[in-house]
This record gives sequence, C-alpha cells and structure tokens, in this order.
Amino acid sequence: MLQQLWYGQSRWRWLLAPVALLFAIISGARRVAYRRGWFKAYRARLPVIVVGNISVGGNGKTPVVVWLVEQLQARGFRPGVVSRGYGGKAPYYPYRLDANSSTAQAGDEPVLIARRCGCPVVVAPKRADAVRLLEQGGEVDIIITDDGLQHYGLARDIELVVVDGVRRFGNACLLPMGPLREPVTRLKRVDAILCNGGTPARGEYPMRLVADVPRRVRDDVPASGPLPRVVDALAGIGHPPRFFATLTSLGYELQQSVGYADHQAFERDELLARFGERALLMTEKDAVKCRGFALENWWYLPVSAELPASLLDSLLQKLNLARAPAAGSEH
Repeated sequence: MLQQLWYGQSRWRWLLAPVALLFAIISGARRVAYRRGWFKAYRARLPVIVVGNISVGGNGKTPVVVWLVEQLQARGFRPGVVSRGYGGKAPYYPYRLDANSSTAQAGDEPVLIARRCGCPVVVAPKRADAVRLLEQGGEVDIIITDDGLQHYGLARDIELVVVDGVRRFGNACLLPMGPLREPVTRLKRVDAILCNGGTPARGEYPMRLVADVPRRVRDDVPASGPLPRVVDALAGIGHPPRFFATLTSLGYELQQSVGYADHQAFERDELLARFGERALLMTEKDAVKCRGFALENWWYLPVSAELPASLLDSLLQKLNLARAPAAGSEH
C-alpha cells in the first residue's frame, strides 16, 4: 500500500501532508541543532565513514559496507563496523559480535558483515557507544557505520549515500507522505552518491551488484554445478522484487517468490511448511537467519558491490586531509 503511494501517482498522499510537515519540522530542527552545536555529537579519534540513504527500504547499503571493508583491508587498513543492530536484542550494549553471535542478538546485517569480512563489528542503539568500544580496543584504525546518516549524535568525516537507481526518490516527499527520511537537498552536503542500478545522475558513481555462485545455507559450501532451473525464492529485504528480478535475469524460473518484511525474524515451522519440495534461493542476509534449520536444498546468492576504483581513491584522499592515520598503524 505504502509502496504504491510513495512510488506511484496517487493523490491520496496529500491526506498525509500534515504529518509529513510535522516530521519535516522535527527532523529539520534536529539537524540544525547538531549543526550549530546546540546538541553535542561525539567526535571519534578515528576517521568515521557513514554509509546511509535518505529513503526507507533496501538500497544496497550493506554490500557497500562490505566493499569498503574489503577494499580498505586490501590496502593495509584495519576497519571496524558499527551498527544499530536493528532486529536484534543483545544481552548488553555496546555488544561486540563473536563467532557465536546470532541474528536474534545482533541483527541480520551485522552478523552478515562479521562473517563475510572477519572484521570487528559492534552494535548499539547509540552508535557513539559502539565507536567508543572499538576505540578502546585499539584493533581498528578506521570506522564504518552501516546506516546512520540521520544519526547526528555521531560526527563523521565521510558521508556516502546509496540511491536506488531504478526507484530513485519516488514522489520525493518526506515520510509518511513519501519514502524520504530527509529532503533530496540533503544530497548536496554528502561526499559521494552511489547509484545502485539504473542510470546515474550527473555526479553520481555507478554501482551494480554482481552475483556469485550460490552457496548452501547450512554450511556455506558453493554449489558444485548449476541449480535446477525451476526454484522457489524468498527475500526478507527492503525491496524483495530486486532480488527476484536478479534471479530471473540469471535464468531461474520462480515457482514461488515470497517477499517478507525487512529484518523479519523467520518462523522455522512456517518456512519448512512453505518450502522444501524445490530448491530454495534466498539472499545472504536471509541465510544468516536460516542457517540453524535450513534444508539441504536451500541456497543463498552472494552478491558483491562493483564500484569505480576512483571512488576509493577519492575517499582516501579526503580522509588524509581530514584526519591523520592513527598512531602505530602502517598503510
């Protein structure tokens, strides 16, 4: 319903204009308060890169975080990641993930990042608390925050915004009238805009998600050969149709394609009753929630962000200007 309202031409959205105006006043006042120093933001000793967006829904932030971590690691940096840990309830905060951390504790995206990148990942409702824990540990020399563009309680050196290149900004209205958390003019103040799919606007970096060989959900073993052409699919992400379209483009015929809410905690019995006859394909983010009860024929499709090398060069140049590397680190 909301998707049709936000990304269509419905006139019903104007009924929500008073609420959108109130949202604009409150969120705008908050931005101004932090910008002018009336509210104090935590300034980390280490460089901080925020990967976020101005619209709700899945735009591809997590693959960008993974790309950043891997690119920085390849150049000798020691990045750490902080996140709110949406969808999880940790025993305490800030909570640092370990090999046994579950999505119920830390959320699906932090678990995915920790497993795939092998870097320190800390979750906390207040990201500044997570940053302090990483600073105290001394293991990292640069911090990436997964989402958090609107979390102004944490100062940042670099802001990256991921834009859905197909849906763009919908009707360009603020919540709940439209899909935007902040007005489009906010993009004038960020360091880089990454266009995920579609045609990049002027000044945006092109980005695409590249699929790898499917892996078995229960043990991460790559498929030894092609999967059956006819499969079932599920996606519990911000925009499930994007994943289903990817599978179709790879030649799969989807007998069932079931979309769930982003970050939804799956019910084991419900999934086992619905799927199992055919091979099932899901996203990597879904797989971390299903690993403990997945069937033999359940697979996930790893994807990686492909971005221009010039983007990282630009970021490193800005970071060198903004903050010297932490003492003792070698790059």
